[in-house]
Amino acid sequence: MKKKSVKTSVEKFRTSLRALENFSEEVHDADLSKRSLSICYEMKIIMLYKDFERLMLNCIVAAMNNDTSHLSKLKGFDFPKHLTDEVCEYMVTGDGYFDFRGKSGLIKTLKKYLPDDHYLITTIKHKRYTESLDMLSALRNYAAHESPQSKQKALDVTKQTRIGGAGSYLKANGGRRFGEIVYELEHLAGRIADKAPY
Repeated sequence: MKKKSVKTSVEKFRTSLRALENFSEEVHDADLSKRSLSICYEMKIIMLYKDFERLMLNCIVAAMNNDTSHLSKLKGFDFPKHLTDEVCEYMVTGDGYFDFRGKSGLIKTLKKYLPDDHYLITTIKHKRYTESLDMLSALRNYAAHESPQSKQKALDVTKQTRIGGAGSYLKANGGRRFGEIVYELEHLAGRIADKAPY
């Protein structure tokens, strides 16, 4: 049975980023209204979150599958040396879905399955990625829900006193803010791939 590979998952993530970049170019070439452009940026942050979320889930599954010793210690009984990808994914998602709230929420989730010194945790913990991970989560939630709570979180992470919508914030300066989040997530994915054994 073919097992998940962190390096392959990172490559798939990079392919998704390239598709998102192509979409961005098409959007900017389309001469859309300001409102339509904002909607496109809201779609893009939701898509980016979805792709990064899938990358993280695949990385957790691959790491758990590679070494169940920490999981055995945490749960208090011995797991088989290797579990199927499906079993690993079910252990993470249960009957729900994988989700995280910002950098601290992602680290908290990772620590449920991996030791503190695992390369996935130590890489994500790097302070360089705090802003991009927190913005990704907060702006995606604001784009998806537009609740007062999600708006406040978006204001907090962007350090703004006013914010229209997630899309209007992200499209500013020709989409530079969105581009910076993408750049940092791609850098993070590359660091993870460099440290991954397979």
